[in-house]
Amino acid sequence: MSTADPVVNEYARAAERYDEKWAFYLEATTRETLRRLPMTPTARVLDIGCGTGELLRRLRAKYPNAVLAGLDPVPEMLAVAKGKLNGNEDLRIGYADSLPWRAGSFDLVVSCNMFHYITHPVEALLEMERVLRPGGAIVLTDWCDDYVACRVCNLYLRLTNRAFYKTYQQTECLDLLHRAGFGNVKLGRYKISWLWGLMTAVVTVN
Repeated sequence: MSTADPVVNEYARAAERYDEKWAFYLEATTRETLRRLPMTPTARVLDIGCGTGELLRRLRAKYPNAVLAGLDPVPEMLAVAKGKLNGNEDLRIGYADSLPWRAGSFDLVVSCNMFHYITHPVEALLEMERVLRPGGAIVLTDWCDDYVACRVCNLYLRLTNRAFYKTYQQTECLDLLHRAGFGNVKLGRYKISWLWGLMTAVVTVN
């Protein structure tokens, strides 16, 4: 492959069978994110790290009049996403710390199980804030390193996988959000199975 980005290389190879291979994982994470998303019928929503578009697909099915956009660095993943959607979505190739949209473009910015790949998290959070309208919200769901299985997976992947960056404990995630200047944060962790769990942060931006 021409790109040197290990994330792009890994997911380009995985794209074709990603939904099938990770069906349980996708179902759990999209379900829990949607439960916590302060959605309205005509909201403008950006999904950062949208992958194969599963969250966008479910949003489109439930909110046909919403304005949906997605960002991912992997063209092969976006190709799968386009096949699930109706063609009205604005899907672009790019990275979270340099979003190709104007300031104030969205009511909601969501990231579902992508944040552990971001190597410059504060810069990414500030970009998410930039593209939000005043009073908009950022919703982040990711693995929670407080759970044993996530902690073991974190250690293993940091040693063996060049595409992986890190997962966060609940207190680390809260500290990161505060370092980005966010004050109005609701952050909760929850189990998906007896082994592993997630956390979701909902940040209201003034």
